Amino acid sequence: MAMMTLIAFGRPGRLWWLLVPVLFLAMYLSVVMWRRRPHQSRNELRRLLPSSRPWKQHVAMGLSVLSMAAMVLAFAQPRAYHNVPRDRATIVVAIDVSRSMVATDVDPSRLSAAKTAAKDFLGELPPRFNVSLVKFAASSQVVVPPTTDRAAVSTAIANLQVLPSTAIGEGIYSSLNALKLVPDDPKHPGQKPPAAIVLLSDGATNVGRPSLEAAKEAGRQHVPVYTIAYGTAGGYVVEGGQRQPVPVNHYELAAVAKASGGEKFSAESLGQLSDVYKSIAQSVGYEKVFGEVTDRYVGVALALIVATAISVISLCARWP
Repeated sequence: MAMMTLIAFGRPGRLWWLLVPVLFLAMYLSVVMWRRRPHQSRNELRRLLPSSRPWKQHVAMGLSVLSMAAMVLAFAQPRAYHNVPRDRATIVVAIDVSRSMVATDVDPSRLSAAKTAAKDFLGELPPRFNVSLVKFAASSQVVVPPTTDRAAVSTAIANLQVLPSTAIGEGIYSSLNALKLVPDDPKHPGQKPPAAIVLLSDGATNVGRPSLEAAKEAGRQHVPVYTIAYGTAGGYVVEGGQRQPVPVNHYELAAVAKASGGEKFSAESLGQLSDVYKSIAQSVGYEKVFGEVTDRYVGVALALIVATAISVISLCARWP
């Protein structure tokens, strides 16, 4: 099935039933046109029928026709691409703990807000996903190997402390090492489940191996790196009584994401960071699958039926 296919039907022959709502609409339009003609019998009929605003009648009829059409589409068993939770995958959360993360341009500090958002991110992932935690500054370390124990990862995140320097490349290499600890997929012996790295940083590499080479290696291993440039251009830390600017390096993180096949995000507040993590959770936690979506159309039809009923009740309320 081509990826460009937007919708298909398992029983396309049933679409002929769409003629039914079309005929009802044609009949209604014919009656409306007939009632507009000056005719004695029409005037007598008006005295017997309840009076109401014409637009309410049109709305009620329109809703009924749309609900019939939606039911027909559901009857034809529509198929389309939709998000399905992945059964298994591994996510490595790599967090920059360099000295610049104590900057307070993000309330209460970059690191504190990053911890809060990262812990919330764990709850966004499917429960069967393995999660690993990597920290990096002048060097990097696998703090928690891949596990489904969210509490262990959350505790480790809360205990992160700042260290000097920034080695984004080393953080990526440690993340790839962590993925080697994941057991094979039991349904596919010899194969690892899908994996991704979510890397948050506020600075640029100043020690260790180049981040771009690390990103290319991740790409070769089919592990996309989702980078988050975190902080503002006006961030600073105080060292020796002097302010030291620590602006975010968007260029390096964008290059890392592109080279690995991932995506680069930006956040300047806790709220924005939480939204970014939710977006990433949707990307890595679900996959596009082409399958039956009949329930969607049934739901739309039910909503239209309820709206039709409300419109009819509104019309009947004007009866004497």
